Amino acid sequence: MNYARARSVPESAIPVIDLGARSDDSSTVYRELADAFLNAAQTVGFFYVRNHGVGAPLIEETFALAREFFSREESAKAQVRISERHRGFLTVGQAKMQGSATVDLKESFIWGREYGPVALRQLADNPLIGRNRWPDFVPGMPSILNRYFEACVGLGEKLLKVFAAALEVDPDYFTSAFERTVSRGSILYYPPQPPHYGDGQFGVAPHTDYGCLTLLYQDETGGLQVLARDGTWVAAAPIPGTYVVNVGDLLARWTNDRFRSTPHRVVNTSGRARQSIAVFVDPDFDTRIAPVVRNGEAAHYPVTTCGDYILGRFDQSFGYRKPQS
Repeated sequence: MNYARARSVPESAIPVIDLGARSDDSSTVYRELADAFLNAAQTVGFFYVRNHGVGAPLIEETFALAREFFSREESAKAQVRISERHRGFLTVGQAKMQGSATVDLKESFIWGREYGPVALRQLADNPLIGRNRWPDFVPGMPSILNRYFEACVGLGEKLLKVFAAALEVDPDYFTSAFERTVSRGSILYYPPQPPHYGDGQFGVAPHTDYGCLTLLYQDETGGLQVLARDGTWVAAAPIPGTYVVNVGDLLARWTNDRFRSTPHRVVNTSGRARQSIAVFVDPDFDTRIAPVVRNGEAAHYPVTTCGDYILGRFDQSFGYRKPQS
C-alpha cells in the first residue's frame, strides 16, 4: 500500500518527556516541564510522556478487554449502541471527520465517569454526562475501564497544570472545574485496510481533536500520523510505555494558540487489526473558555463554554446525531 505516506523520524527527534524524573508536585517542577512542553509544541508539534503513573498492568487489562469486546459479533455489540449522551458502541460508518469525503474505517466504544442514580438525576440537563452502556458479555468492563478512566483524567489534570505554568497563570487555572468533568474514554479498533480502498480512505481522516487534551496509548501496530510544523506528515510510531499527548482545539483557544491543536490521522497499512485507547480530557460542561492573553495581545477567539463547543463539534462528526431523512 503506497498512499498516505508519512516520513519516519528517529525516536531521538521526538520529544519524550519523563514525568517520573520529577516526583514532587511543586510550581518549580511544573515550570521545568513547561519548558519541555513548549519546546515540543514549537518543533515537531507533538510529544510523548513516560513514567506517567498509569500502571502497565491496568493498561494491559484494558487492551485485553478491548480485544474481547471487538471480537464479538456486530449484533452483540449493537446491544450497547451509542446513546444520545455519547455513551456506547459506534460501528464503522458512524463517524466522519469534518471535511472528509469518506467515513472513518474504525469501531469504538465510548464511556465516561461513572455516576450513581442520584447524581445522574441531578445532572439530567447535562447533555454530555449520562449512564454508561456496559455490555453483559464482558463482565469486567466497568471495573477496568472506570479505573483506567480515572487514572488518565488524573494524569491529564497534572499535564494541564504544566500548561498553566507555561502561560504563567495559577497552576489550577485549567483544572479548577473537574468535579463534573465531561471527559470521555474510547477504546478503538481499526480493521485491516485493503489497498483497493484507495487514497481517500482513512482509519481516521485528517482532523484536530475537539477538546483540551487527548492521551493516546497505541498498540505496536502503528498507523498514527501527525502533521508536523513543516507541513509534512510524520509517523508517530508507538514507543512502549508512553502516551502520545495531543492538544485539542479547546485548549488551543484557551491558550490563545500558544499551544496549537495538531492535525493527525490514522492509516492502518499493516495488514492486521490495530487497537488504541484514547482519553479526551475536558473540564465541566459550563466551564468558561476565555483565551489567556499576554500584555498587549489580542484574543484570537470569542468566549465560549466547554460543553457548547464540544457539542457543536459532535454534531458535525457523528452520524447518530444528524437528523434522519
